[in-house]
Amino acid sequence: MKQNLRLMTLGISLLAFATSAHAFETKAQNAILMDYETGTYLFTKNHQVMIAPASMSKLMTVYILLHKIKEGEISLEDTFTVSQKAWEKGGAASGGSTMFLKIGQEVKVEDLLRGILIQSGNDACITVAENIAGSEDEFAELMNETAEKLGLENAHFENSTGLPHPEHKISAEDLAKLARHIIKEFPEYYKIFSEKEFTYNGIKQGNRNPLLYTLNGADGLKTGHTNEAGYCLTASAVRGNRRLIEVVAGLESNKERSEESESLMTWGFASFDNYKFFNKNQIMANVPVWYGALPNVDLVVPEDVIVTVKKSTKNKYGAKIDYDTPVKAPIFKGDKLGELKITYGEKILQTIPLVAKEDIAKVNTVSRFIANLKYFILGK
Repeated sequence: MKQNLRLMTLGISLLAFATSAHAFETKAQNAILMDYETGTYLFTKNHQVMIAPASMSKLMTVYILLHKIKEGEISLEDTFTVSQKAWEKGGAASGGSTMFLKIGQEVKVEDLLRGILIQSGNDACITVAENIAGSEDEFAELMNETAEKLGLENAHFENSTGLPHPEHKISAEDLAKLARHIIKEFPEYYKIFSEKEFTYNGIKQGNRNPLLYTLNGADGLKTGHTNEAGYCLTASAVRGNRRLIEVVAGLESNKERSEESESLMTWGFASFDNYKFFNKNQIMANVPVWYGALPNVDLVVPEDVIVTVKKSTKNKYGAKIDYDTPVKAPIFKGDKLGELKITYGEKILQTIPLVAKEDIAKVNTVSRFIANLKYFILGK
């Protein structure tokens, strides 16, 4: 028998509210604002369109480098050699952003990491790519393989830098997802993203991320600019126990990028909040068990249920649970036996599994016979 039990009205939501009713508007051609903890999209605009990402591409180069450091394949103290290609294509003569490396120079990985994140050095990216994969082309293949593993469905890389290439594209959505992976997987290195200056070869350069200087709580990630991409930014900020991630692209000036990114982030913190409304292992239902050593099994949520809420509409949301009853033994702890559904009116916003709290063994043949007899006589 199917049970559909309405629980209670809850102040919760997972909708991307800002995409409706013009709750927020931006001059950016492409944009997304994401809650880091829940993954909820608070605002989207052309967020799945593949665009030229310019230097925001370097987030994938950094992800691969940090992954190899974390796995012990590379050390921060290791040195990489600067090739002529890295110097020519990414150096000062190229006209792009550079770390001002020299041909044949041996550079510590830690310095290259800062050269990419703070100085946006194209020469640093190419040096990393060549020393990890043998060539930048082979590194681009590694970037695409990594994108697939991370579930980035609208991403294709042709180089390590983001320098213009007709097939080098990624969506704002995938950049936000990539930023979330970096923050989550490499917390011990993420602090480098917020450093405001770095000096190498006697040349001091400042971090290009404008929010580091103007927005309370901003702590990374990466700017970008080419003629095709316009002015772009992938950024994150923390206030209290909340973190937001945003991507804006296709803006017309550095000033516009600063203003639009700060406005979107400020609006996100002001308009939304996160609520924990069920705790890990909280009992949601007690379900009869057929042929079980125990007559009932508790259904629990396997993790804390935290939901992003639009403050102005928090009273419109609810939850319900669905499960089949009775459940046939044997049952093992963690078996999915039902679902918790977060709702907005009739719309289901999120589905969370309900699992068995404990093992319940199957009774022997005699006990099953008695159970069948009781059901035949008493209907139980």
